Amino acid sequence: MTKIKICGLSRMADIEAVNEYLPDYIGFVFASESRRQVSEDTARQLKAALHPKVKAIGVFVNDDPKRIVGLCKDKTIDIVQLHGDEGEEYFKTLRSMIPHPIIKAVRVKNHESMQNAIQYPSNYLLLDTYREKEYGGSGETFDWSLISNIPKPYFLAGGIHVDNVDEAIRRCHPYCIDISSGVETDGVKDSKKIQEIILKIRDLKSVVTQ
Repeated sequence: MTKIKICGLSRMADIEAVNEYLPDYIGFVFASESRRQVSEDTARQLKAALHPKVKAIGVFVNDDPKRIVGLCKDKTIDIVQLHGDEGEEYFKTLRSMIPHPIIKAVRVKNHESMQNAIQYPSNYLLLDTYREKEYGGSGETFDWSLISNIPKPYFLAGGIHVDNVDEAIRRCHPYCIDISSGVETDGVKDSKKIQEIILKIRDLKSVVTQ
């Protein structure tokens, strides 16, 4: 059963939309490089209004572990997503400070990048599109044929929208589909697109698992 993450929420209207359609996860982007960045105060307000069935993931790029720990401890986020160049020592430091699940994002460039990703000791991987000098949010897909024999559950990101999500699930069988720009209109989350893609994924579940 493919899970659903809607990433890059920044407004109360976004929270109202996901509260109605209940994806499994939402993402708050704390990375300053992103146009979807939210402040800690805004994230706290949005999390307070979020339906308790939906888990909040904090997205960080090479951030101070103490900041991440603070957001975990005050329950602003439930899961950590590392989307930068955080190595295994960084992971060990963070893991020693919090018990929360950790996702490591990987920008998929080639088979070597996939093999390196598999060795990372995170709970989950997130596979995203490689673009030089960018950490994500390209809105473009990558070569899904590079995905094979992934030994841990992974989130599939990168250019997924209502017209290709069925192919993504059938070909890749991800643990979770991660959508951001695919549910936006003019750079803003669109409640109708959120509804459409969530309903489509849930309709596919019975087909894919047969």
